Amino acid sequence: MDDPDINDSLDVAVEVDAESGDIVEDIKPSTAHRFPAKEYTTKETLLLAYQSLGVVYGDLVTSPVNVFSATSLTNLKEEDLLGTFSLIFWTLTIIVWIKYVFIVLDANDDGEGGTFALYSYLSKHIRLENKLMSNVVQTTTNLGCEVDDEKVKYRSRFTRAISPMGLKIKKFLETNHKAQNALVLIVLMGTCMVIGDGALTPATCVLSAIQGIQSCSSKITQGHVVFISVVLLIVLFLFQHYGTSHVSFMFSPIMLLWLFTNSAVGIYNILKYYPLMLKAISPHYIALFVSRDVKAAWTILGAVFLGITGAEAMFADLGHFNKKAIQWAYSFIVYPSLILAYAGETAYLIRYPENITNAYYSSLPKSVYWPMFAISTLAAIVASQSMISASFSIVKQSQELGCFPRVSVIHTSSKYEGQVYSPEINYGLMTLCVGLVIGFKGGTALANAYGVVCIWVMIITTMLTTLVMLVVWNYSILFVLAFFVPYILIEGIFMTSLLNKIPQGGWVPFAISVFLGTIMLAWRYGRNEQSIYETEHKINPHQLNQMISTPEIHRSPGICFLFADIDDGIPPIVGHYIWNTKCIREIVVILKIKTLPIATVLPDERYNVEKLGDEGVYSCLIQLGYRDSLNLEEESNRIAAILAESGDYPGNTIEQRSVCSSETENEAVFVVGKIILRAKRDKRWLDRFTIDYVYRFLEKNCRSYLSGVRFPPEKTLQVGMVYEI
Repeated sequence: MDDPDINDSLDVAVEVDAESGDIVEDIKPSTAHRFPAKEYTTKETLLLAYQSLGVVYGDLVTSPVNVFSATSLTNLKEEDLLGTFSLIFWTLTIIVWIKYVFIVLDANDDGEGGTFALYSYLSKHIRLENKLMSNVVQTTTNLGCEVDDEKVKYRSRFTRAISPMGLKIKKFLETNHKAQNALVLIVLMGTCMVIGDGALTPATCVLSAIQGIQSCSSKITQGHVVFISVVLLIVLFLFQHYGTSHVSFMFSPIMLLWLFTNSAVGIYNILKYYPLMLKAISPHYIALFVSRDVKAAWTILGAVFLGITGAEAMFADLGHFNKKAIQWAYSFIVYPSLILAYAGETAYLIRYPENITNAYYSSLPKSVYWPMFAISTLAAIVASQSMISASFSIVKQSQELGCFPRVSVIHTSSKYEGQVYSPEINYGLMTLCVGLVIGFKGGTALANAYGVVCIWVMIITTMLTTLVMLVVWNYSILFVLAFFVPYILIEGIFMTSLLNKIPQGGWVPFAISVFLGTIMLAWRYGRNEQSIYETEHKINPHQLNQMISTPEIHRSPGICFLFADIDDGIPPIVGHYIWNTKCIREIVVILKIKTLPIATVLPDERYNVEKLGDEGVYSCLIQLGYRDSLNLEEESNRIAAILAESGDYPGNTIEQRSVCSSETENEAVFVVGKIILRAKRDKRWLDRFTIDYVYRFLEKNCRSYLSGVRFPPEKTLQVGMVYEI
């Protein structure tokens, strides 16, 4: 086969020896559906870049309000301030611009970002058989191939063969289950912290904005600040159901105005107070600052890190926009605006260092103080949006990998698949966020918690991206080390500075992560045990035909639609239903529903019907787009008509085929399975507790996998079955 388009029709799993170039694994066709990545026009990308300002960058661009006031520097000299600005500049450049904008954004999983997307991306190139993530689709690298009688040769889309180190790491991860467990726990920790960040970001941003009101009057107490913050947070979360596009169109003008005014004020302060300010871009000012007072420089890193909190939203929110839009928005608007804002503050402080505790507002010209105060308050509220949207994306990815209880995921756009909203997650975050504000009553505790969660997410992202470089991108070990060593050192140093914040509120993200991690691990464990049971006890078509052909089973007229929640085979609950009722309809259709990563599937392409044996048993795969809904009361006739037209209808006579639709309307029944897991008594107490209490509680209270399907209530039966595992 030397068809140049073979890559579009064949997926193969291969492993190439880095030294000999020989193929060491066989062709394995992939069953995964593949869809071309969406192509964006320049106009669409510019529009998305504009929208991203109100969703992705809100937190990052409001950081100038807090950074200098959090430094706690005393006895300031010009060199200290120049060194601090140089630290801020190079942190924004190295971590945010180089790492996230130009490297991490490339490690996306079909346009989705975040820690789970990184894991999913890795799973498509490494055979990870971890039980906690057993249902990750093992699609593989697309390769072209040429076949002759003796040898198969592959033409990799990558220009580099996998390096020896990459090959060793790949084999190590595929064969070492402890390493796979460790990788999963790291991914879950990062994911839980991002979701927790969705509650900490709004709480921190809104409180910091509203606390500025206290400067207007001494009569405004902290209790008033907490009350106003809670009201604004509730309004913010209630607004989420309008979707990313509507939210961004309302918020983006505010952020654009904020960026423009900060740039203008920054330029004004530079020209007025210290025209040579931009010389501090030179990193030697960092060296001077550190050599003068190492302890002060180390302590100040926690405040400097506040200048890049929110950068992780660029990757986590990627699915709501696209890579190029986020790159353009940061490179041409956000980055230069932030540099000018920090440079302007520094220039002012060089002249008036005693005002560092209120650096941002002190540096504003008096003529624009109140307009800027109003804009900054609005901008801080908008800043809450970035991690809320990211949480929706993370939960969507977690559900697709079977690692989060089923909740509603509503696609708010027919054009952009990644723009989603989840009511349950939204109101859960709102409750947690309001609880944090009321519980901590403002202060520095929330800010401390916020910094700790961000640095851990960044470190985890660095580690996973390094794995992607080695085993997916096939970069040389020298290139990978040039990425990993500097970033793990820089972020590790930031982490050590932030660790002393743990007793003062930094413990909050860890508590949230433990709670969410327990839920995710329990859900994944239960789903995995259910999957193992169904795999071991599933029925093949021959067994099903034998069962329903026995004299004990009565065949009544009409059609029975049975739902299957497994990808391959017939679930045991089908046999359980037939054997215990001793009755089944003449036509049995086993329905499987699959959602594809496209907006809609045409009705003519929605159904894939296959006959299973000679006893009137059929399999029907229903393929839906993420914007499609399914009303089986209406669609059952269409499925029956497809059966009749296929020529496989029992008897295959014109009269019977014509009766098919009328029979379906009056004689159809829909059977939905209800599975209850129960742990065997010989299992460990932790396994029994997880299955019998935690998982069963989650299963009982989460949404059904058929929650988006409409049934005729009077024709629907629910059949229960206990799986003893």
